[in-house]
Amino acid sequence: MIRCIIIEDQPPAQRVLQKFIGDVESLELKATFADALKAMDFLKSEPIDLIFLDIHLPKISGIAFLKALPNKPHVILTTAFSEYALESYEYQVVDYLLKPFSFERFVKAVSKVPAARVALHKEKIVPENNSTPEILFIKSGYEHLRISIEDILFIRSEADYTEIFTPEKKHLTSHSLKYWSQTLPSGQFTQVHKSYIVNTRRILKVSGNSIFFDKDTFVPIGRAFKEEFVEGYLK
Repeated sequence: MIRCIIIEDQPPAQRVLQKFIGDVESLELKATFADALKAMDFLKSEPIDLIFLDIHLPKISGIAFLKALPNKPHVILTTAFSEYALESYEYQVVDYLLKPFSFERFVKAVSKVPAARVALHKEKIVPENNSTPEILFIKSGYEHLRISIEDILFIRSEADYTEIFTPEKKHLTSHSLKYWSQTLPSGQFTQVHKSYIVNTRRILKVSGNSIFFDKDTFVPIGRAFKEEFVEGYLK
């Protein structure tokens, strides 16, 4: 059993980590802390194997906490800011989870903890997207809208949000394109452009550098993605 703690000041992020940890039998959550100073006191008397550590914390940052920690257990950083990735690896962290992250990505990070590799294998938890539900609930304003993933034609990235296109309408979401790439089934959804993910089951035809879903609805294929798309789906 891998004993772990969460150091995260945002309740929604705490709940996600608690749920994911609870879904992995080899992980045992010992405590959750909203600031690193309380966690440091806890670590003085409690042996811990793994810390899920947010970077932006009150009183003392996650990076400062790492620097001050005398006997470091394994650490997986969690943050919404990618610019800290390079600095974090200077402190020999196991992995760096960029919020929002999927259960698949979470399991991949945990599998890098040496003690977890055998345990995860025994549990047969495979970090693949084959457990994605057939239905998604998309937050739109004050509502949560039900969408079947089979109805999704493509997803387009626009600045700091994404749009999900179905035959009937489009839905605005706050999730990034990277989030959808990690969440949706990889065998069915693939990125074909820096701004587009497509549902390969809804493709009508491919003409030149365009993917058509009907005669008037199409998306471009990016040069950097074309070879992989052709090899994976057109041959």
